[in-house]
Amino acid sequence: MKRYLVTLTDEEREGLEQLIRAGKGAARKLARARILLKADCGPGGPDWDDAAIAESLEVGIATVERTRKQFVEEGVEAALIRRRPQREYQRKLDGDAEAHLIALACGETPPGHARWTLRLLADQMVALEYVDTVSHEAVRQTLKKTS
Repeated sequence: MKRYLVTLTDEEREGLEQLIRAGKGAARKLARARILLKADCGPGGPDWDDAAIAESLEVGIATVERTRKQFVEEGVEAALIRRRPQREYQRKLDGDAEAHLIALACGETPPGHARWTLRLLADQMVALEYVDTVSHEAVRQTLKKTS
């Protein structure tokens, strides 16, 4: 028994069919439109089960389930369009620390080294107590952004 039942209105069904007929658009969007049309249990809808949809469209069953759930909870557009990630990453280096990093990278290299490496820069930032901890990857991304 399905938990989330897709029941499309005539307008929604026509819009999805038109989207598929046009053939223009992201493959993910077209696949999800096909999933919604096959899962439609309203009048005139084929009402396929998830396994049959997954097999015919060559997608995973989880994709079919997620698409149905998203349609029921958020609507047609949300089911078709990829959501932006909701995570927010806190930056390790603020403006002041970035300025220190750039000044350090442009300055003289430590004795015994021909040039700065990302790990050397990260270690030196911690040694000079500009930051508590920082990875070489954060240093790389900061220098890439400012170059």
